[in-house]
Formats: sequence, structure tokens, C-alpha cells
Amino acid sequence: MQEIINSGQLEEIKDWYLSGGKSQSEAMTEYTIPKEKAVLAPLYRNPSKIWGIGLNYVDHAGDLAEKAPTIAPASFPKFTTTIIGPNDEIKIPVQSEKTTGEAELAVIYGKKCKDVEEKDWLSVVAGFTTVIDMTAEDILRLNPRYLTRAKNFDTFLSLGSILVTPDEIEDVKKLKVSTVINGEIYAQNFVSNMTFSPDYLVSFHSKVSTMLPGDIISTGTPRAVHITDGDIVECRIEGFESMSNPVIDLKLKK
Repeated sequence: MQEIINSGQLEEIKDWYLSGGKSQSEAMTEYTIPKEKAVLAPLYRNPSKIWGIGLNYVDHAGDLAEKAPTIAPASFPKFTTTIIGPNDEIKIPVQSEKTTGEAELAVIYGKKCKDVEEKDWLSVVAGFTTVIDMTAEDILRLNPRYLTRAKNFDTFLSLGSILVTPDEIEDVKKLKVSTVINGEIYAQNFVSNMTFSPDYLVSFHSKVSTMLPGDIISTGTPRAVHITDGDIVECRIEGFESMSNPVIDLKLKK
């Protein structure tokens, strides 16, 4: 998928699909893998940049007894070594006694761009996918300057395997994002209730640094959930396939 985005072929594929490619692909059964036999993986593993957005819903700020940012997004980097895919194990590190999982909507840039205006944001967006972001919350609570470390243990970003293109979504702000644990909804909220909306985030970060095809913004969670060994954490977004990951605690595996 990253190669398709980098080469600019995504628009060509969309045009082909909408102008008859859908029926052609459905007829080519000898080249298809039944969904139940497919092994899912993240869309890709090596974007040049991943921006996470902290406390982008006021409700989530309350989890940490902090005030939600209002002047600018609380951005932080995620490393590519955090990336896993659907059904892969989230590993609670030995350094953490309280790790949280957080369902989020991710926006993926489709073009190299700089200084994009909000009104033009979709012109540089390849699409959207599901994300489960993790935080070693106990480390973060020690000192807010530990945020980058608390966010970047291995397996701390589950990235969806399905790219939903902008033409498939009537209104991004009407999407509902839910953090689910063991099949029960822990928290949910609409994208419209973000402090900084996806169009603002796409524009804002392009004015910080040149964004490249495949770069990701994980837009923030309605609320984090404390995860423990044996849990199943799930990201549900209306109109998207849900994504889940099992949790293991490395402290219990020694």
C-alpha cells in the first residue's frame, strides 16, 4: 500500500474501480483470497512520520486530570518500531505497571505537501484507517516530559489493514470512534467533538514539517482503557471494519 501511495497510483486504482473495475475484480475469483483465510497486516510499516495527538477530546483529558490543550494540538512522535497489525499481540513492557489502549481514527497523507490550508485538506489525504495507540500511563504520570518514551515501546501502535478513501465517507466529523475491551464499549465519541478536527490537524502539521506520502496522524482517543494480560482491545469506527488485538504482559512471561 505504501508503494501505491508513493507512486501516485491510488487515484488511478480508484478511477478504475469506480468505472467497472469492481465487477471485473469480483469475477476474477482465481486471484482472490477468501476473507476468512486472509492474514491481516498493517497497511505498511515504514512511514516517514507518525504524529499522535494527545487529549484531543476533553473527556480524555479528564482521565489524566489534565486540562485539554486549546491553543495548539498536543502532538508527539510515534516510532515505526511500535507498529503492529490486527490480531498481533500488544505487549505490556516490564517497565510499566499501568498501560492503556486507545482507539483512534488515523489520517494518511497521500502526497508530499507543505503549508496546506484547511479548506484543501482532502486534496492531500489518501484515506483513513483504524488505530489502537498505547501509553505507559504510569511512566507518563511521573513527568509529562516522559511522553515520548511512554508512547514508544514496541507494539504500542496497532495500524489497520484497510484504507478507507475520502469518497467512501459522507462526513468525517460524523464518524463515531469507540474504545472497546473484551467486547464491551468503554468509551465512544464523535469526531465532531474533537478539540482539533482532522482538517485542522492535516493543515497544522504540514506547516510544521513537509509531509510525505504515507505519513500518519493518529487523531486522538475518546478515552483510554487500562489493559491487562489476556484482554482483547478493539477499535470500532462506524463504516470501518473493526480491529482488535490481544494483550500480553511481559512481566508475567518471565
